[in-house]
Amino acid sequence: MRKVFYSFVILFFAVNLSAETKPSTQWFEEARFGMFIHFGPYSVLGNGEWVMNTRPITGSDYKRLQDLFNPQAFDAKEWVKIAKDAGMKYITFTSRHHDGFSNWDTKQSDWNIMNTPYGKDLIKQLADECHKEGIKLVFYYSLLDWMRSDYQYETGRTGQKVGRTEKSDWNSYIRFMKAQLTELLTNYGPIAGIWFDGHWDQTAHENRTSHETAVDWHYPEIYELIHRLQPECLVANNHHLPPLPGEDYQIFERDIPGENKSGLSGQQVSRLPLETCETVNDNWGFSITDDHFKSPKELIHLLVRTVGTEANLLLNVGPMPNGKIQPECVERLQKVGEWMRNYGYTLYNTKQGFVSPQDWGVSTCIGKTHYIHILDKDISALTLNIPGFQSAKGINFEQPVVWKKDKKTGDIIFTFNGALDEIDSIIEVKVK
Repeated sequence: MRKVFYSFVILFFAVNLSAETKPSTQWFEEARFGMFIHFGPYSVLGNGEWVMNTRPITGSDYKRLQDLFNPQAFDAKEWVKIAKDAGMKYITFTSRHHDGFSNWDTKQSDWNIMNTPYGKDLIKQLADECHKEGIKLVFYYSLLDWMRSDYQYETGRTGQKVGRTEKSDWNSYIRFMKAQLTELLTNYGPIAGIWFDGHWDQTAHENRTSHETAVDWHYPEIYELIHRLQPECLVANNHHLPPLPGEDYQIFERDIPGENKSGLSGQQVSRLPLETCETVNDNWGFSITDDHFKSPKELIHLLVRTVGTEANLLLNVGPMPNGKIQPECVERLQKVGEWMRNYGYTLYNTKQGFVSPQDWGVSTCIGKTHYIHILDKDISALTLNIPGFQSAKGINFEQPVVWKKDKKTGDIIFTFNGALDEIDSIIEVKVK
């Protein structure tokens, strides 16, 4: 019966959305690079954003963090400048994570930033600065909640040891989410997107490849609410499944679309705009023992490979409890930014080029100009089928580009004699 009902809901949803105007994704597809920020009271414990669940910590004990979370060194101007200097075009910020703590002046719950020693609306400051600097702002919003009793925790896959005993009230929880989303979309100016997470909490272990859940998330109503309040606000959902009607881009967690090396992103790649989210080190939220920071070269390769699949890279930082972004992250992002100032034009606003991503690298294109990104500096030759090939030149390496056309196949054969760039050798190709 549940499957029949669910199919009816999806059909109803699709029919009703077909009559609505879809928000434009142009800015998103041009951006190619954004900053993800996970920040909340969990940072005080320095053990990642899942610490309440993994330790585990009861709700009553965890709520003590409200008196300890005091990010006095938070500076929205500094955060936005770090992102902008790195070449990032948008910021996705955790308005509320799975611990249910709200980083804004919400009227729907006392468990929020205004009732900490800090006592100021983080989202208001960040939104004002993003609008001022021309950086798009997306709100991460957790669908699940480890603190609230009205959330249907009885069927949830996480948060089972936090001490809730009252019976849940799903309709109450849906009303709560709608009221919070209304606040976020009416009090902080133009919002570029809502980024949902947590759908998977209500899926059975053996059924994680299906949209079927233990609850009805009311997506038709919620997505309609978002698009009604802000018609140009994009909707995305990190459910690790094919997109639902009303979703405007598809998320791949810790994976370039189509790779699924992490095991979280085996879903089929859709025709929607795409986004990969990844971390600078290993954790999303601040972890005091996580020193596994990716090098600037690794981050640039991740960015180039992601854009080569025609996806955006949403790269995460987890600020320290004082509100400062870790210096190791800042240093690496500065290096990425230096590279982007020189070569970002080969990634921004591009499509996938004449070849899909390969072990040696990727290709991107804007119109009749293609960019070959060679990430393997030890390669000696490269054979490519380039329809309408006219010319080629190197952008960032000293040796002239040597090429010849195979008379039988029409392939273009590039040869290299060392002197390739240490990070990414870029060849600009013109086609007819």
